[in-house]
Amino acid sequence: MSTEKQIRITVIIPTLNESEQIGNLIKHLLDTHQEGLVEIIVSDAASKDDTAKIAATYDVKVLQTKKASRAHQMNEAARLAKGDILYFVHADVLPPSTYFQDILKYRDQGYDFGCYRFKFDSRNPLLAVNSFFTRFKVLWCRGGDQTLFIKKELFQKQGGFNEAYIVMEDFDLIKRLWKDHDFIVMPKSTLVSARKYDNNSYWQVNMANLKLFRLFMKGEKPEILQNMYYKLIKHPKDI
Repeated sequence: MSTEKQIRITVIIPTLNESEQIGNLIKHLLDTHQEGLVEIIVSDAASKDDTAKIAATYDVKVLQTKKASRAHQMNEAARLAKGDILYFVHADVLPPSTYFQDILKYRDQGYDFGCYRFKFDSRNPLLAVNSFFTRFKVLWCRGGDQTLFIKKELFQKQGGFNEAYIVMEDFDLIKRLWKDHDFIVMPKSTLVSARKYDNNSYWQVNMANLKLFRLFMKGEKPEILQNMYYKLIKHPKDI
């Protein structure tokens, strides 16, 4: 059987100016993936740094998109995916080394989509509180840092990510699937960069997240959510 037919999972990584993170993530994924059963697509939005160049030194596909938006970047990569399961991973996150086995295990148990819990690469006790709540199966505890796997057929039927959302695109997809499809929070944790807290206080970030979630659940327009989020907190790559 050819390698192409054996691919089970496509890992999709949206990037924008992630030269400090992307090499470490790709190496981690390649060191722990199953040969011939996983493909990795880096969907880069014309980064101004060496993100694409670094990614191209590894055995992965590098896709260049015209629009800098995670939803758009992930949709574009999903169209090229050969795996029957899509696994979306942010560039500043390290999944458990057992991600391949974990995803297939829960898929075989009947789950259509799911994520991990997360923990931060920080000893701040307040961040440990955030991490604790990600074990619960409630929508407000979700987020892209927990990564997300989904059957490709289901993703396609849903039309993928809604590209109107520049932020909250992951919440929107999960919310659309929440009632009618089986979701699992896998009992392991991703390791997430705490870099957002380097230039924002704990309360500033979490109040921003809470405000956005409430507005999202009320059906506020995506552009309103985007503008508010970027006003409320400073972003590491924008500083």
